[in-house]
Formats: sequence, structure tokens, C-alpha cells
Amino acid sequence: MLHVREAHGSVQEVTQRLEEATKANKFGVLGKIDLTQKMREKGVEFGPQCVVIEVCSPVQAKRVLEAAMAASAALPCRIGVYEEGGKVKVSTILPTDMLRLFDAAGLEPVAREVEETILRIIAAACA
Repeated sequence: MLHVREAHGSVQEVTQRLEEATKANKFGVLGKIDLTQKMREKGVEFGPQCVVIEVCSPVQAKRVLEAAMAASAALPCRIGVYEEGGKVKVSTILPTDMLRLFDAAGLEPVAREVEETILRIIAAACA
């Protein structure tokens, strides 16, 4: 259910490559959350860097939402870029596994298409 890859470079470099790969794959970046900074703003010190990128294909999102509005809880797709054990890693919950949580016919092909794109984006960012 969880896809994790080790990346080359800093969290900032990998995040930049991830954003570029997202656009190159005709997905959009809807948001970027620097969790380390947000926690610090709330008075919580947290050492490792962690950035979450929210990505989406509006066309695919429409197909999912038309089949199951409850799936809005799983949208947009999130990709984490973080430090762990002295390495930079990239992770995401696989759309095929996530969308199985929703009782909607016809979502499997959409989930596979989105997953293939997300995995391409992650592979490009980790190179």
C-alpha cells in the first residue's frame, strides 16, 4: 500500500525535481506543505525535514469524484519527501490501494492510470 524510494540530493532538491516531474507528466501541484516549518510555527521542534506535495490531475479527479464523492477524503494525491536514517526518501500511498477503500464501480482503471503517473513522477524525482 505504501511506496517508498530513496532519493539522491537534499529534501529541497528532490522537492524541486518532484514539482518539475509533476508538471512534465501533466499533473498539477496543488500545494506544498513544509511540515517541519509548520510544526516549528506551532511551537513544536521537529528535527528531520519533511515536505508534503499535493498533486492532482483534474480530469482523473473528476472521474473519481463522479464515481464516489467520499473519495474526496483521499484527494489530492500526496507525496512525502523527508529525511529518515540519514537519507532522503519519497513516499506515497498507492492510488490502487487507496481507492479500494471506496465502494465504487469502475475506479480501478482510473487508479491504475494515476498510480502509473505518480510512480513516474517519483522515479524522476529520485534520480
